This record gives sequence, C-alpha cells and structure tokens, in this order.
Amino acid sequence: MANAKMDTNSQLIERFKAFYQDVKHPQLDKLDDVYAEDVLFKDPVHEIRGSETLHAYLSEMCVNVHSGRFEFLDQIVSDNTAYIKWNMHFKHPKLGNKTITVRGMSQIQFNGRIYYHEDVYDMGQMLYEHVPLLGGMVRALKKRLAT
Repeated sequence: MANAKMDTNSQLIERFKAFYQDVKHPQLDKLDDVYAEDVLFKDPVHEIRGSETLHAYLSEMCVNVHSGRFEFLDQIVSDNTAYIKWNMHFKHPKLGNKTITVRGMSQIQFNGRIYYHEDVYDMGQMLYEHVPLLGGMVRALKKRLAT
C-alpha cells in the first residue's frame, strides 16, 4: 500500500514539474490535475488563494515574460510533502535582453493534488539587481556583506 501511495505522489510531482517546464507557455489547461481548488500559493511577492486566482496570476505572468523555463535540480518527497530545488531561467522585457537565472525552492503539500505551494527565492537575484541604479547598489551591498 505504501508503494502505491509513493507512486501516486511521484506522478503528481512529475505533473507539477511538467506544468512549470515552460514559463512562457504553462499548461494552464492542466491546472486542476495538479492543484486543489482551495490551493494556497505563496512566493516572496504574492499570497494567492484558490485555483481560479492562481490561474489568473499564471496567465498574467506568462504574458509578461519573453521566455522562461525551470531546471529542476533535486527533490525530496515524503507522504504528503515535497521540496524541489530549481533554477528558473527567464527573459523579461523590463529587465533587458539577457537571460536571468534565479535559484529557488518550492515546498508543496498535497493529498492527491497540491493544496499548499510556497516558492522561496532571492528577490534581489530575480529583480532588484537588474534595475538601473538600484541594481548596482544591491550588488555592492551584497559584496560588502560577504566580506
């Protein structure tokens, strides 16, 4: 019985990773295959409740990026929780033409489908370091703190 549950969990994790593989073209039609209707999604900028609100957020996000993809690096999966380490590579028109890479971690909790999803990442690495003037100050501050 435990092996069947782990197989089901592994399938959900693979659906989750496939869902986010392409940031520009997420598989929004498969949102209900991955997320529970009452999902709570959190990241350093947002706290979103409900699959309809999450769908709207992801729709808006994919319109605003030129390209993007996730590179999944490692994962730990238990009975109802997973931690997935990733790199997100993306280009955003307001942040220049270069590809930005951000390291992050997702914690998801699930019971058949995901009911809790929290992304943790460095907002400086994602945004602040790429804003004119502010970026130089953020990078200098990080360097100063590191020495």
